[in-house]
Amino acid sequence: MAIAVTNPATGEVIETFEPHDEAEVERRIAAAQSAFVALRDTTFAERAGWMRRAAELLEADADEMARTITIEMGRPLAQSRAEVLKCARGCRFYADNAEDFLAAETLADPSSVKASAAGTRWAPLGIVLAVMPWNYPLWQVMRFAAPALMAANTGLLKHSSNVPRSALYLDTLFERAGFPVGSFHTLLIPASGVERVLRDSRVVAATLTGSEPAGRSLASIAGSEVKHVVLELGGSDPFVVMPTADLEAAASVAVTARNQNNGQSCIAAKRFIVHTDVYDDFVARFVEKTAALRVGDPLDEGTDVGPVATESGRDELAELVDDALSHGAEALTGGSVPDRPGWFYPPTVLAGVTRDMRLFQEEAFGPVATVFRVDSREEAVEIANATTFGLSSSLWSTDDDEIEWFIDRLEAGAVFVNGMTVSHPELPFGGIKNSGVGRELAAAGIREFMNLKTVWRA
Repeated sequence: MAIAVTNPATGEVIETFEPHDEAEVERRIAAAQSAFVALRDTTFAERAGWMRRAAELLEADADEMARTITIEMGRPLAQSRAEVLKCARGCRFYADNAEDFLAAETLADPSSVKASAAGTRWAPLGIVLAVMPWNYPLWQVMRFAAPALMAANTGLLKHSSNVPRSALYLDTLFERAGFPVGSFHTLLIPASGVERVLRDSRVVAATLTGSEPAGRSLASIAGSEVKHVVLELGGSDPFVVMPTADLEAAASVAVTARNQNNGQSCIAAKRFIVHTDVYDDFVARFVEKTAALRVGDPLDEGTDVGPVATESGRDELAELVDDALSHGAEALTGGSVPDRPGWFYPPTVLAGVTRDMRLFQEEAFGPVATVFRVDSREEAVEIANATTFGLSSSLWSTDDDEIEWFIDRLEAGAVFVNGMTVSHPELPFGGIKNSGVGRELAAAGIREFMNLKTVWRA
């Protein structure tokens, strides 16, 4: 993919960028190493001051960056602005909490290990390479960058090639905020250039959010170099509706949960598993609300759903739907590519999806929902878990015993009860199975790229 800004609402190439050559990549890696040496000698208070300044810059730049994000990847403008402000919140969260998350711990009874004092300390590792996607071009990066810098690690960002303006904004943000030069830099390189950077001895670890094949490739390289990775590789999240649920609330949230960010969110609900007692009622509400969504120019404040971010992504989505329809599924609304410029796909609800259809297992990265009728909670959880992914899940029920039963059995990194899955700085984020390894955010996220150092004194 060329490094270019292509407006997905029109297909127009707006701006292109030359990739960094080998000399520039080397300069940036060297700068990151020098910055790490400087940064690990700073205090939490110093870093917190710079991180709070980064939050202020994000807030000041929110309108401009929202427009940039929307033009680059097509999300409705209000949602793009919310992303920028969420990044500011993430910066402040780690500025406020990093020192407590990384506090040294003392063994209560050091004599048990024949010591006068014993315990643990957290120490930063060094340069971490971040390989990031386009769907949340600032937030996906910030949920790594804010904890990494507060921990005194440094970062190199290889961003998706279709969001170079967002990548270059992040390239200077932390330096503008006061962090040492080189603490966080963007590498404008193609995907083929990632291996060379990851194999550099100065780069000690990597984090990737993206496709399963990309994650497997990066993990393979990191494994051969014995380097730690955190991977978030997508999901096919279930949204389970049981008879005691508030159906109007569930249907309203379901529409947002499936169509937020034009349906291009790893933690978007994708499979709606509904008990037969309430299936007809829920699906009728869900389809009506989905069909009412306004599709259009994402720069228009009245738009609910914009285009899919890339032409290839729109085409892959259409192929999944066409495969399902050709094998007997039914489109309750949407289901075909519209005749208009840009890479639009209508909000779609499909019923009758079976296990022999690609859509049953593959992640639909766009505004396409599938609905399933089940006769019992056992059948509901079986379908929910019948996927190679395990990122998050949503359960709708007011029966406390039933809620606990599902929490124990849903195979996912998170269960949201009577609410939509959302990433919060305060909560660990990540999945199991093919959704990845490791965790971002909260205390778990800042500790991923740290050395837990045992200290023993005679």
